[in-house]
Amino acid sequence: MAVTDEAIEKIKGMIVSGALRPGDRLPKESELASELGLSRNSLREAVRALSLIRILDVRQGDGTYVTSLDPQLLLEALSFVVDFHRDDTVLEFLAVRRILEPAATAMATSRISEAELDALGAQLDALGTEPSVEELVAADLEFHRGIVQSSGNSVLCSLLDGLSGPTTRARVWRGLTQEDAVSRTLHEHRAILAALRDRDAEAARSWATVHIASVEQWLRSTL
Repeated sequence: MAVTDEAIEKIKGMIVSGALRPGDRLPKESELASELGLSRNSLREAVRALSLIRILDVRQGDGTYVTSLDPQLLLEALSFVVDFHRDDTVLEFLAVRRILEPAATAMATSRISEAELDALGAQLDALGTEPSVEELVAADLEFHRGIVQSSGNSVLCSLLDGLSGPTTRARVWRGLTQEDAVSRTLHEHRAILAALRDRDAEAARSWATVHIASVEQWLRSTL
């Protein structure tokens, strides 16, 4: 094992075991290196790597701390990695979204408030019947993010946020080339909102599946 990898594993072990907890400050570099049997260089590289994926927070002039380790923070790295996808893997990302998002939408039916439903409805009303592709995609992201956040599952919300990169590009492409994409998207959004208002989990799940599958089906026919 490379020395940096070994250093990462040892720091990870301290966090997983509870020796270091969220918000804790790491011992001084010289002390920690000695305690773990590492060189200061390998420890420094490990800290740098763990800070990139939001495990550690390096504060200049103050020290290095364990972050909150909240799922939303830790999964930020996912969206960065997802952006490196190849075009021929967009369908795979959409397939994952088709599995996760309908489940989150169904979960939201019992948790989303009337005020949140009204806000979603107002957002759709403000969009009008002929938005630009860019306006539609931005609204689409916010619409689904609002619903998923209401599912009450922060891990699910973070995962779906991370998957939005390649699927967003697919939606833009679809909006530019498919004549009925805008009206179809608006209709599907209204149907999802109606199911949420009715507190009908299965209808909400079904409409969310249809909504994502329509993009996936169109993209599959164009690749």
